[in-house]
Amino acid sequence: MKYSLYTATQTNEINALFTKTFSDSEGEQEGQLIGQLVEDLIGTTKAEDLYVFVATENEKVIGSILFTRLTFEVAISVFLLAPVAVHTDYQGKGVGQEMINFGLQAMKKEGVELAFTYGDPSFYSKVAFQPVTEAQFKAPLTLSYPHGWLAQSLSGQELIGIDGDSSCVPAFNKPELW
Repeated sequence: MKYSLYTATQTNEINALFTKTFSDSEGEQEGQLIGQLVEDLIGTTKAEDLYVFVATENEKVIGSILFTRLTFEVAISVFLLAPVAVHTDYQGKGVGQEMINFGLQAMKKEGVELAFTYGDPSFYSKVAFQPVTEAQFKAPLTLSYPHGWLAQSLSGQELIGIDGDSSCVPAFNKPELW
């Protein structure tokens, strides 16, 4: 298994991975929604606001994660980890956790101070994400599942709140994604 930043030649393979993985687990409509999100994120997000990592085996993309900039009213480097996909045949084998840890280490080396995600707390707690509240860290849009708002310090500092609003990259600025 190899973990790395993606290359532009892998874009179609990454889009197909997200569409298929989410269709298999959440239904075709969700698969189409997440596949389109990934296509929009890669196609429209400024390079400095996007990191895409892949897990490959025999040159085939079997997993991918995206980090996009999350902006608060104070000067702090923050990224949002979402979405995450691992090919169905490789799920339950630690690929997702290893890929996330690889990505988080790369983000830390880039000087990112905080990472957020919005998902299953029981999964993301395995990679050191902790539940936070919107009173501590305001999400860019209203959360439909507030218990899924999670954060992790990459600077070694304690997770303390940030006052004010936050904003996400344009492709994420859709209520149905939150």
